[in-house]
Amino acid sequence: MGNQMTEMLKGTLEGIVLAILSARPAYGYEITARLRDEGFTDIAEGTIYALLVRIEQKGLVDVEKVPSEKGPPRKVYSLNKQGRDQLATFWGTWSFLAERIEQLHGHTATAIDEGA
Repeated sequence: MGNQMTEMLKGTLEGIVLAILSARPAYGYEITARLRDEGFTDIAEGTIYALLVRIEQKGLVDVEKVPSEKGPPRKVYSLNKQGRDQLATFWGTWSFLAERIEQLHGHTATAIDEGA
């Protein structure tokens, strides 16, 4: 399932990260840790940081530099209005696709059970 999972995540990871940020602001490592806690154990930190740069460039998040106890300041990302709008669009698209996929799965599972 590894390669297929990676390919499917490419199209949904932005929405997943926006969903995480909708709960509360976070910095890159916190987002990666949350994803791992949710079972996305193979996601590399570099993937998340690259995505954060893209969503910042798209204007979906506000960024605040917060002093760190160790090293340079951390960039804390918070979802702004444009990001919330994008997340709403993501969830609408996700619901549409999930319903269709479940319908297809039900039809194909029935066909397989019937030996078609």
